[in-house]
Amino acid sequence: GCQVFKDHISPSPVTQVASGLVSPLGLEADSQGQLWVTEAGSGTTNDGQLSLITQDGKVYPVVKGFSSEVSPEGAVFGLNHLLLQGNTLWLLHGVEGRLYRFDITSFKPGDAPLNAANLSYEDIGSFVKAYSFQSDTDASDVFNLTVGPDGDLFIVDAAANAIIRRKATTGAFSVFATIPPIIHPGGDTLEAVPTGIAFDGRKFLVSNFSGYPYPSGQAPIYQFDLNGNESTFQTGLTTLTDIELGPDGQPVVLEYGQWNGQGFDERSGRIVRSSVQANTALLSGLNFPNSIKRVGPTTYYVAQTFDGTIQKVTL
Repeated sequence: GCQVFKDHISPSPVTQVASGLVSPLGLEADSQGQLWVTEAGSGTTNDGQLSLITQDGKVYPVVKGFSSEVSPEGAVFGLNHLLLQGNTLWLLHGVEGRLYRFDITSFKPGDAPLNAANLSYEDIGSFVKAYSFQSDTDASDVFNLTVGPDGDLFIVDAAANAIIRRKATTGAFSVFATIPPIIHPGGDTLEAVPTGIAFDGRKFLVSNFSGYPYPSGQAPIYQFDLNGNESTFQTGLTTLTDIELGPDGQPVVLEYGQWNGQGFDERSGRIVRSSVQANTALLSGLNFPNSIKRVGPTTYYVAQTFDGTIQKVTL
């Protein structure tokens, strides 16, 4: 991919859907227009939870009691992204290395929340850590997922830098592909840190955050064919946190923000549409966005983790 970057287009209307959430990270929508949100929690107690936001903006706790931890750098780790497949909601928990399963038909707004300990799960983290990768990090952080061929789940691991496939018929895990490192022009080799994955029916597209020092314009979108072969779809992007497909099948990605040497600048996050020809900035001024979900042709929802908000954006 080339590194062309088009000018920012006219501002798009943004409205706040929900606030007061505790580190919201993953977003999913059901057929009723309701949003399912993973909240990673405070990191000080086991207060991670799955929440439901109805169309009138009311927030209901659905499953409570997921573990939540704080890294030495102050980031909260716990529940990551989620995916709705039929009536089954799949939730990834990076610290526990678990793929949780929840039937959304079992909950109605106003029901008493369930306890996370009562949810069924699969131990994907142990599989990843036991696998002998060529470049082995000896770590796992199952982070995001999509549905691919045969209804199988394809899961990006942000610590192992790999795509894990879960066979729908058997539940068996396998390594579909590894995510190559990023060669920084300064000579450094950076971890890719994959954060999002989308399937357009022919190929997988993977967004990457890129490792420290989080250089501007060096976070690529990689593409993988059905055999797991990798190539670069586009470059010139910065600290990507999620990827979604637009109505035209082209990727729409989130940029977390610009690194200033000591931290990330506030309100430096953006929504960018990418193609093999160019990157086009659609909306700037977001505050550390972590998740994007498209609902309909022009409506997107964005989770801003530190602000504790969900925003609706019309592009």
